[in-house]
Amino acid sequence: MSLVGKPAPTFTLTDNARQKVSLDSFRGKKVVLVFYPAAFTGVCEKEVCNFRDSLSDLNGLNAVVLGISVDAPFSNNAFAAKNNLNFPLLSDPARETITAYDIVIHDFAGITGLTVAKRAVFVVNEEGIVTWEWVGPNPGVEPDYAAVKAALG
Repeated sequence: MSLVGKPAPTFTLTDNARQKVSLDSFRGKKVVLVFYPAAFTGVCEKEVCNFRDSLSDLNGLNAVVLGISVDAPFSNNAFAAKNNLNFPLLSDPARETITAYDIVIHDFAGITGLTVAKRAVFVVNEEGIVTWEWVGPNPGVEPDYAAVKAALG
């Protein structure tokens, strides 16, 4: 089910510095929500580093980036430190946000009971409406980074 044209499901999650971050606090800015399955995995690392390296371009488009996974804030903090990330990584351990965005993978990597986020990117405009989305066909596929920038332009 597409969220494009609909209000983005709101959330308040804990970031990698163990601070509460609410989507609603970014009204007036565009927000790029980058959902990733698991910290310290190859494709996730490549993806967050691509967003890290393009953050100044995205900031120039009045956008902020928020990474979201089901990993604990402690894991996300180590992941952010290892990759010198310059945007917050939010933890969704209750899986409420990934459920609201309809991007849940059950039994990830064949591990019974391991529920994670699909690799997905949502662009939310200044009024809180989803204007663009991409949900990966499988966790090994990265988003089209140029398309993300174009969606912000």
